[in-house]
Amino acid sequence: MILEFDNEPYAVVEPKSSIKRSIKNFPSTAVSFFSKALMHKFIDLYHPKKIAELSHSSGTYPIYVINEDGVDIAVYQSMIGAPACVLQYEEMIALGIKNLVLIGSCGCLDNHIEEFSIIIPHEAVRDEGTSYHYYPKNDEIRMNARVVKILEKVLKQREYSYIKAKTWTNDAFYRETKSKVKSRREMGCRVVDMECSAMIAVARFRKVNFGQLFYSADNLDSDYWDPRHLRNYALNKRHHMIPLAIACAKQMYFDMK
Repeated sequence: MILEFDNEPYAVVEPKSSIKRSIKNFPSTAVSFFSKALMHKFIDLYHPKKIAELSHSSGTYPIYVINEDGVDIAVYQSMIGAPACVLQYEEMIALGIKNLVLIGSCGCLDNHIEEFSIIIPHEAVRDEGTSYHYYPKNDEIRMNARVVKILEKVLKQREYSYIKAKTWTNDAFYRETKSKVKSRREMGCRVVDMECSAMIAVARFRKVNFGQLFYSADNLDSDYWDPRHLRNYALNKRHHMIPLAIACAKQMYFDMK
């Protein structure tokens, strides 16, 4: 049943039904962070204007806007896990976004990847359930190649080193067993996350543009799990991702028109 895909464009409940009011001139481009600490740092740095909010039973998530070189960019915090992250993404698309850059951490399946490395996922193994409601069955799904090139372009311009990698999107954090890690490594995955393949599938289904940047966190490529900075979050080593994400979103706005 999980592989059953229905290409009917309209569902019984549409994302627009959750939108309390339309917002005139809502930004077409957005950035989202999973990290609450990064969101707080963003607010401290940019003093953004709140324009709306995403409200669910689990809480309320403000949507802010900043203007970078004449481009309005919406910024919001994403919930963790493919279903929750996609739910918000659907509502943001319903509000009007066409371009999204998502920033989050990933686990390493290759111990040669140092912590805090910047990683561009260009392909994802679909080991979650959400994407199969948006895209036909297949073990893997590719990121939009034009978006990947835009992310690479910005990173090169800003002289950041980075890694392009296939990710294993798994929605069961506590079921990343040794045998599964070995299997996914054999499939070419170098990192693991919880949302990427589902977000790519939504972007393809809705015909919008999605890109993601990871900063590497814990290591699973060893006899024992190495949490690295996951236990202290080390904001000072991640906050450069904020202006980098905004620069990528701005470039996407111009290059994906």
